[in-house]
Amino acid sequence: VIIRLEFNKYSGSEQNGAVPGEAVKKDENTRRGNWGNQIEFVLTSVGYAVGLGNVWRFPYLCYRNGGVPGAFMFPYFIMLVFCGIPLFFMELSFGQFASLGCLGVWKVSPMFKGVGYGMMVVSTYIGIYYNVVICIAFYYFFMSMTSLLPWTYCNNQWNTKDCSGVVGTSYANATALMSNFTELANRTVKRTSPSEEYWKYYVLNISDDIGNFGEVRLPILGCLAVSWVVVFLCLIRGVKSSGKVVYFTATFPYVVLTILFIRGITLDGAINGIKYYLTPQWQKILDAKVWGDAASQIFYSLGCAWGGLITMASYNKFHNNCFRYRDSIIISVTNCATSVYAGFVIFSILGFMAHNLGVNVADVADHGPGLAFVAYPEALTLLPISPLWSLLFFFMLILLGLGTQFCLLETLVTAIVDEIGTDWIIRNKTYVTLGVAILGFLLGVPLTTQAGIYWLLLMDNYAASFSLVVISCIMCVCIMYVYGHVNYFKDVEMMLGFPPPVFFRICWRFISPVIITFILVFTVIQYKPITYNNYIYPGWSLVIGFLMALSSVICIPIYARKLRQLLGIEGRISKQRLKNAVKPHHTWGPALQEHRIGRYAPTVSPSADRGVEAPLHEKEKETETEKKPEEISLTIQGSNGSTHNPDTTA
Repeated sequence: VIIRLEFNKYSGSEQNGAVPGEAVKKDENTRRGNWGNQIEFVLTSVGYAVGLGNVWRFPYLCYRNGGVPGAFMFPYFIMLVFCGIPLFFMELSFGQFASLGCLGVWKVSPMFKGVGYGMMVVSTYIGIYYNVVICIAFYYFFMSMTSLLPWTYCNNQWNTKDCSGVVGTSYANATALMSNFTELANRTVKRTSPSEEYWKYYVLNISDDIGNFGEVRLPILGCLAVSWVVVFLCLIRGVKSSGKVVYFTATFPYVVLTILFIRGITLDGAINGIKYYLTPQWQKILDAKVWGDAASQIFYSLGCAWGGLITMASYNKFHNNCFRYRDSIIISVTNCATSVYAGFVIFSILGFMAHNLGVNVADVADHGPGLAFVAYPEALTLLPISPLWSLLFFFMLILLGLGTQFCLLETLVTAIVDEIGTDWIIRNKTYVTLGVAILGFLLGVPLTTQAGIYWLLLMDNYAASFSLVVISCIMCVCIMYVYGHVNYFKDVEMMLGFPPPVFFRICWRFISPVIITFILVFTVIQYKPITYNNYIYPGWSLVIGFLMALSSVICIPIYARKLRQLLGIEGRISKQRLKNAVKPHHTWGPALQEHRIGRYAPTVSPSADRGVEAPLHEKEKETETEKKPEEISLTIQGSNGSTHNPDTTA
């Protein structure tokens, strides 16, 4: 009776999503922490997947590659179904099963832990330059708090003689003005907008070369500090605080998008922009570049291989249903739908801008920072009450960026805390967060110099390009073929109560790796040296870019070699040493003791004492005759500080 009462006290009375037929369990990881509720996880993941790239990169790829209902969306949908959603579900289930970040989960096969380090390197690069983009949005937001936007006219000290604005001119005058521009173009003189000169000569005060750093732009540096402070304060209590913040940061951008969409479609010329966005060009469907762009957009927009998905899922409760219509599918579809919706908002404004300039929509559209901080600001000056729309637009950019930045920082912090794993580091996780934030700020300072934009684009194009594809491919192969697809399918079934659907099994084993390889091949085939406007990057800077790309991938073979040399893995034959190196660690499995059933039952074996995991099927073969009578009172320390007797679970 006493034993049964102690077990009931430990297990609790809440079901908390336990698999039907199992004993009632307490599903809360009190030592590490969980999301307050499932909505917080979904909103955080949506904020992570939906970022700044949804606002500028997707619409640009659409009109360049055949339109939304045309040649681009067909391969985009194919890549989403057969690669995007399956990989998304794999990373969520991977992190949730072990309740560990991108480093800890590689207990599944310690030799491949370098994949986790590669994810950390990628997240570090992205976190550094991504927060610089957010800080520039902060700067534009603060500068919009005025009765007249500073980039409206050409009568400022930073403007050149080539500056020509259209505010206050009629459509006929603008058309005549564009005729003059055409004539001037024949003289190699190009018209520059007030917003472009404000961006280049005032905000950036851009230098003439990537090696000429010049001075630090103090206003940008100050905004960078503000941005990091905001990120730190939102993560000061880990997922317990960020989970509350995302109720606002993940939803309010949709409010702003809707306001801008309603305003945009009521403007003159907006319909022309939307028509351009929706015009199909089916002849491009056989163009290999279209398929490559669609695949890369799916891959990068969902955030696969960044480590963030694994980290966010690791704070789920063990029996959370991370598949059926709640997590994987909802988040993936929401991300893609947001991209399409943002395209309508963007092209309605660009259509209005083209109408005022008297040019085609294709002549005013751009991508990357040029679209966010040149084309949009210029279009905003043409709107009534332009400071209000500017405030809303840049506030939306800030929130979109912060949603992704939260997860990038939490990925690094969680990996560090899980790797050290002591009670002290878990209790003082805030100091780890502060240290990572300070380091990120310091590493971002060079990007606030006059050459900062060159370095930002270099990191964006190389630090998180083909390395993500390689990391994702190796992760998929390791789980399916090294750890074993049968073992992983059983793990998912134990966690969710049902095995992965046949479609996902086929995608994980065959289709997704093929598509990932396809992306890698086309990334190499389509490679072109990076340029910024008319500036051609020197060779030495491209070498640095390739080194940044390789720095994450090289972690995989380096760690594998180090593991074999330093751990002294048993076995004299090289083949046996390799087999032991890829075998799951004896601590691999669910984090909470009450979830370690079946293959993961907490039994003691001689091989475990040697630091090598015994075959899982042998863990259940110990007989009661091997135990002493006094072992009945043996207690096991639970992760929440309580104790229970493993034998009482029978």
